[in-house]
Amino acid sequence: MPKVQPAAAPSGNGRTRTRRVASSLAEINVVPLVDVMLVLLIIFMVTAPMIQHGIDVKLPISRRSAPMTSARIFVTVPVTFRRDRMVYLNDKRIPLDVLQERVRQALLGKSEKQVFLRGDGRVELQDLYTVMDQLKAAGVQNVGIVSKLPGER
Repeated sequence: MPKVQPAAAPSGNGRTRTRRVASSLAEINVVPLVDVMLVLLIIFMVTAPMIQHGIDVKLPISRRSAPMTSARIFVTVPVTFRRDRMVYLNDKRIPLDVLQERVRQALLGKSEKQVFLRGDGRVELQDLYTVMDQLKAAGVQNVGIVSKLPGER
């Protein structure tokens, strides 16, 4: 509530002073706070997509591939497979020698023994068959090969 000061006595020149209203500065100015928050929001919106990073694999393109609906087990064969004999089980990088046991453990409680194989477009077919042999030895009944539709990223 503004404070009203009493009127002063008339001065020597005949003019009287009017009442002055003084306000207290008890409220917080939120405009700078909102400005800072908006700048931080923009910074996070720009940097968030750059932080997410997956496995860099260029899938081959197929015009008639069906979309997948539920969470599945993925084995990814990167282009560096021939050099280091490493594959990815879902997002975890493991050596090919360990793949058979890890897949067997992942399939223990599942009724459908199927795994989806993603191979880089530059991987040789023999490398995919080597990985498929390991999957079949682990008890996988169906191995699906993942591709992407034309125009997909």
